[in-house]
Amino acid sequence: MKLLKDLIYGIRLKEVIGSTQIAIEHICYDSRKSAKNALFIAVPGTQVDGHLYIDKAIELGAIAVICERLPNRIQEGIHYIQTSDSAFALSAVASNWYSNPSKKMKVIGVTGTNGKTTITTLLFNLFSQIEGELCGLLSTIDVKIGRSSLPASHTTPDAIAIQEHMHNMLLAGVKYCFMEVSSHALVQQRAAHVDFDVAVFTNITRDHLDYHGDMNGYIKAKKMLFDGLKKEAVAIFNEDVKHGQTMVQDCKAIKRGYALKFPCDYKVKILERQFDGMLLTINEQECWTRIMGDFNAYNLCAAYATAIELGKDALQVLTTLSLLTPVEGRFQTITGKGIVAIVDYAHTPDALQNVLATIKTINEGNGKIITVVGCGGNRDKGKRPQMASIAAKHSDTTILTSDNPRDEDPNTIIAEMAEGLSPSLKSKTLEITNRRQAIKSAIMLATEGDIVLVAGKGHEKYQEIQGTRLDFDDVHEVTHLLNS
Repeated sequence: MKLLKDLIYGIRLKEVIGSTQIAIEHICYDSRKSAKNALFIAVPGTQVDGHLYIDKAIELGAIAVICERLPNRIQEGIHYIQTSDSAFALSAVASNWYSNPSKKMKVIGVTGTNGKTTITTLLFNLFSQIEGELCGLLSTIDVKIGRSSLPASHTTPDAIAIQEHMHNMLLAGVKYCFMEVSSHALVQQRAAHVDFDVAVFTNITRDHLDYHGDMNGYIKAKKMLFDGLKKEAVAIFNEDVKHGQTMVQDCKAIKRGYALKFPCDYKVKILERQFDGMLLTINEQECWTRIMGDFNAYNLCAAYATAIELGKDALQVLTTLSLLTPVEGRFQTITGKGIVAIVDYAHTPDALQNVLATIKTINEGNGKIITVVGCGGNRDKGKRPQMASIAAKHSDTTILTSDNPRDEDPNTIIAEMAEGLSPSLKSKTLEITNRRQAIKSAIMLATEGDIVLVAGKGHEKYQEIQGTRLDFDDVHEVTHLLNS
């Protein structure tokens, strides 16, 4: 229970109707979760406007409302707070409700198109092993609090869930929280009241343009993380990628760059590449890692830089990094029948190109490359022909298939992907809508020494078709086929 006046601390107020001295027993932004003496925050969303459900929330017991637009009918006994930004207010209320847990631990946020899950998971595993510290993780794959794990529904949870997870982390004795920060979450202010000690930028390439409109909108969204950093924080950014410098422009925090190509604070070099790992140097110190791919050299360097900036010993960090295994569904290798299969989450043009470039570099033309790839429905249609073109250009055989079609016809998605293929690329491309059959066909086409890439879904264990989630696991499918 907290007083309303304490919950609205930090909110930009326009008008108050009623008292702020009342006791609040529950907070929510979903009217269905309203209860006796609740505070309901009405947030306008892309699908649903919370202002339409103010009366419903009150009917279920809400005693106070935060909103951008006051309702036409002001109900007696109900206390109204008008603000210019309900999403920002929700973040503030959630933080105040849980007594600002992010201020009592080290919080590390990672943003970028690709690499977020890998870096946060690497850091979680790294810090968990160093000194045996209890850590927290908010990622696409799951939420971890020490040794316990919960499934994740979003890359970045909603504002209330973020603060609740961090509160529970504190209760468990967590000192470090590693968090993926999506562009959607930044625009929607879900992390507006998270006190970040370190922020990491990986890269930015075409993704989520169905939401952000264009690349400028997408870049602006990512930059919000760095614009909000305190001066004592550290901003770690990829010096090699376009817009790396843009992210930290006008940023108040301490700036640290990492790179493979250019001189910087944290420099990584790749000495050897194999399907079972890489030999690297990071700041002139050698490190063997079981994690493959040039893109993962960047991820490992970012993790190393973060650990050093947080005061960890360099030798201990490198030693521990060398023991870590690949993140689930990120360049995950499965072998059998003389075939190497790789399951990867690559669902953007840049990510797919990076994975295929890594495969070609290690393969050195010794075996055929067979790629299975699809594109998600209800998402950026502009990348579909790009994905097909990249797959076909860098593979001996490409199979276009279904990913998560959602509400769209998977055959339509495949047809839109195929529009990116020239006649010569079409000649070495198959279209098999059923994903299970597509993977099976790829394995059947492969012979000893060949490589099969199954791209797009990675760690996901479902297919979303017409509003229904069906069990489906690329790793399981591939493992079964290679061992049967």
